Amino acid sequence: MKIDGGCHCGNITYSAEIDPDNVGICHCTDCQTLSGTAFRTSVRATKEAFHLNGGQPKIYVKTAESGAKRAQAFCPECGTPIYSAAVSDPQVFNIRVGTARQRAELRPKTQGWCRSARDWVNDLQSVKQFAKQRTS
Repeated sequence: MKIDGGCHCGNITYSAEIDPDNVGICHCTDCQTLSGTAFRTSVRATKEAFHLNGGQPKIYVKTAESGAKRAQAFCPECGTPIYSAAVSDPQVFNIRVGTARQRAELRPKTQGWCRSARDWVNDLQSVKQFAKQRTS
């Protein structure tokens, strides 16, 4: 499946060929902190299938619990996380699903690091819902 997208301000744009069966959620505490929310949703694209079309992301290198170093790419203007990849010679890019125009079609198929998942994340049906932003 072809996808395209970019950051919130439009500085970074990309296109990729992905398999929608590779969409996954990560509940690790690093992803919670880096995304500013309870989990992160990503889809894998190979090096050959991922193309930056505009802008140059800023890279932050984080060290995982395993000791592996991961490049976290984000827009230097608006801060939108775009992807993560190996630091040296990345073969796979984990694109942040929220940045893809086709995000409505990219349903997660797997969840990882569930030991770190917030206990409420699988019970969102019980949380009060609003169709759009509340005024009060």
